[in-house]
Amino acid sequence: MDTQGKTAIVLGATGLTGGILLQMLLEDKRYSLIRLFSRSSVGYEHPKMEELLVNLAEPETYREKFRADEVFCCIGTTKSKTPNKAKYRAIDYGIPVQAAVLCRENGIKTFIVISSLGANPKSKVFYNRTKGQMEAAVLKQEIPNTYILQPSLLAGKREERRIGEWIARQVMRAMNLVMVGPLDKYRSIYPEQVTKCMIWLANHKYEQQRIPSDEIRKIAHRHG
Repeated sequence: MDTQGKTAIVLGATGLTGGILLQMLLEDKRYSLIRLFSRSSVGYEHPKMEELLVNLAEPETYREKFRADEVFCCIGTTKSKTPNKAKYRAIDYGIPVQAAVLCRENGIKTFIVISSLGANPKSKVFYNRTKGQMEAAVLKQEIPNTYILQPSLLAGKREERRIGEWIARQVMRAMNLVMVGPLDKYRSIYPEQVTKCMIWLANHKYEQQRIPSDEIRKIAHRHG
C-alpha cells in the first residue's frame, strides 16, 4: 500500500451514495487510507479502510481522530425514515455542520457535502429550508476548498422501500426526455455521477462552491 497517498474521511458510507463513493475511493490509487465515521458498520474489511463506529451527534468523542486530507459528507435522511423534525434536523443539518467545524478546527482544507437541489434557507418547505441553512452554516466555516453538491432526485435503487420516491423516479424518467435547456438541472441523476463529481472536485480546483445537478453531471464526465 502506498503510504504517501492521501487520507479521506467518509461520513454516510452505509448509504446508497456513500457506499458507491467508498468503493471508488478504495480503488483510487491516490488514496492510501479511507477513514469511516458512522453509527453502523459497512459489513466488510479492506486494507485501505479504517472504520470508527461513533455517535456522529457527539463530535467531542471523536474530534481527535477526525484528521484527513479531505472529508466527504454523504449524510442524509428522509421524511418517511425520520418523521420527527427535530431528529431530521439533527441529522441533515447538525452532522454536516459539525463535520465542517471539525474540518476548520483540525486544519482539513477540503470539505465536500451533498445537499439538494432547491435548498433555500428561507424556503417554506422544511426539507429545503434545512438544507439551505446547512449550506450557509458550512460556508461560514470558510474551509478553503468547500463544495456543496445539489443533486436532483437520485435515480439509483435503495435497499429500503420508499414508495413515494419510486413513483417520483418513474415520473422523472419519463420527464427526463423533455427536460432540456434551463430545465436540465431538474433531470434525475445517478449516484455514480454524484460520487465521480465529488472525487474530481477533491483533486482539482473549481471556481464555484454550490454545484447544481446539471453541473454535477458535467464534472462527473471529466472524471471518466
